[in-house]
Amino acid sequence: MTQTLDSHAIECWRKAGMIAAQCRQWAREAIRPGVKVRSVLEGVEALMREEGGLPGFPAQSSRNHIAAHYCSSPTDEIQYEVGDCVKVDIGVHVDGYIADTATSVDLSSDGRWQGLITASADALAAAIDLAEPGLPVGRIGAAVERTITEAGFEPVRNLTGHGLARWKVHTPPQIPNYAESGGERLQAGSVFAIEPFSCTGRGIIQERGRAEVFMMVRPPSRARGLDRELLKAIGSWRGLPIARRYFSEFDSALLEDTLTKLARQGALMRFQPLTEKEGVMVAQTEHTLYLGPDGVEVLTA
Repeated sequence: MTQTLDSHAIECWRKAGMIAAQCRQWAREAIRPGVKVRSVLEGVEALMREEGGLPGFPAQSSRNHIAAHYCSSPTDEIQYEVGDCVKVDIGVHVDGYIADTATSVDLSSDGRWQGLITASADALAAAIDLAEPGLPVGRIGAAVERTITEAGFEPVRNLTGHGLARWKVHTPPQIPNYAESGGERLQAGSVFAIEPFSCTGRGIIQERGRAEVFMMVRPPSRARGLDRELLKAIGSWRGLPIARRYFSEFDSALLEDTLTKLARQGALMRFQPLTEKEGVMVAQTEHTLYLGPDGVEVLTA
């Protein structure tokens, strides 16, 4: 099966990918011991706006055993520290077309996490080399797993790459980080993200900690008692993931009450940080790809 992208869609995806790559490089240079995580994430989102994009999801930077979904609160004072293995995960959209990219930074004084980071990056390169229409996604997972385990680490097995669509960050296919049989195949004309996670542990993550990322999944069933202006502000993101820091102009108690009520109604999903065990280090590398008529195009290179 072949998907067809019109010229506007691919032009927006290419622009989003270019901006995401700029933001990723800016973040790599900004991540240093003593720098606040929040300042990097806010700086990334400021840069993407300057360049003509908007957040496809809240910028996130997860440290050490936290694999993903660490997003600073509006008052977060946590700083990067010497010895950290830092991930930064960035999504940019242009007119709803989202590019997703990630990289890792070794803040150790002796380069101890560089091998772990290289394993993730090499796994991504191996996956990109394979990508073609009709390829079973399990073949990508096999290449990721083989590359990471040969380097002496483990892939994170319950995090996956994913398809991308307009206003949707996660769509089929799910692209595993380990070999599996069956599953879906890559389609010509599709846009998707491959994101190998390598780790020093078993490679199983779980949700743990306070959620700072949310997503409206449907309109509220009961709007009575909910602030109309806040609902309008949340709805303006058109179902893309959002963060508390996006709504700093609203009273914090009102925001908390609204988020709680929406979650109870099933209208809002919460995304907690995704963690391995304490002491395990996790690295991530990610690109967004377009399977176009001329072959694989890495939009976030």
